[in-house]
Amino acid sequence: QVQLVESGGGLVQAGASLRLSCAASGRTFSRYIMGWFRQAPGKEREFVAVISRENTTAYAESVKGRFTISRDNAKNTVFLQMNSLKPEGTAVYYCAARSLPKMLITASAYDLWGQGTQVTVSS
Repeated sequence: QVQLVESGGGLVQAGASLRLSCAASGRTFSRYIMGWFRQAPGKEREFVAVISRENTTAYAESVKGRFTISRDNAKNTVFLQMNSLKPEGTAVYYCAARSLPKMLITASAYDLWGQGTQVTVSS
C-alpha cells in the first residue's frame, strides 16, 4: 500500500510561488491517479488538481493557469507548482491517491491521503 508524505508548504506573500511535493512509498505508485486538495479553516476540503497515470491533468477553475501538477514515477513523487499565489489560497494542502482508473475530483473517491502541508499566503 502507498503512503504519502507532503512537503514544501510555508508562508509567502501574495504573488509568490511555492512547489509542493508528495513522496509516496511503495512500488505501485505509477498505478495511482494522484490528486491535490486543500482545506481552509472552516471550509470543506476542495479539489485543486489531478494527474492520471498517463499524465492527463485537470484543475479547479480557481487555480487554472497558475498551478501545475506533475509526477515523476521514477521518484515516486507528485508535485504541485503554485504560481501567483493569492491570500484565498491559504489552506492545508493534501496529496491523495486513487487506485481505480477513472479520474475523479471528489475527495471521497480517493483511497489514500497524506498528512497535509500548510500554505499561508499573506496580502
